[in-house]
Amino acid sequence: MRGSRVAALLGGLTAALTLAACGVPPSDVIQAGEPASGMFSPSAKPQVPTVIPFYFLHNGDLTPYPRKIGNPQDFVTVVRLLFDGPTTSEAATATSKLPRLADTPDVTIERDHTVSIQLPKGVPPLSRLAMRQLACTVAHVTLPSPALPADANRDGAPAAPPANAPRLRSRTNVHVLGDGWTMTQSDSSCPDTPRP
Repeated sequence: MRGSRVAALLGGLTAALTLAACGVPPSDVIQAGEPASGMFSPSAKPQVPTVIPFYFLHNGDLTPYPRKIGNPQDFVTVVRLLFDGPTTSEAATATSKLPRLADTPDVTIERDHTVSIQLPKGVPPLSRLAMRQLACTVAHVTLPSPALPADANRDGAPAAPPANAPRLRSRTNVHVLGDGWTMTQSDSSCPDTPRP
């Protein structure tokens, strides 16, 4: 027992001498402000939720049902939510001609602003009303802004897309690819809806 106390005292003395020999002076607690909370980029701005009309059928007529979307450029989420059908509150008055999908469709934007949607295997051809639901809804999604040069900001990062980024307007085409079939629909037959 006595040997372990002596060993502990010698260990403490050795540590104190080592610190003193290195020139590290003793100090009190140093206050250094708030604790670290992660990386922050002053040029990054959070996405502002945007209201986008989702087109469903009300008494057989194509009708917009506004919904808030976190990222107004997220075509994949908008298309997936449209295929999921009306929400519980919308279902009181809305129906859909779009089938429910087991998997999320692949969505790409072509240079001519055509939105191509590749459906999972086994989905039958869509009705004309279903195609209009797609075309009218995606016409309200914001187009991704073209990449800006790296010197657009002082810190060398590309500038954020402008708040008034172009949306898909008239002459938007939706091209749907199914299992052995394709269909194309323009938004030219969409009902007039005030845009946000």
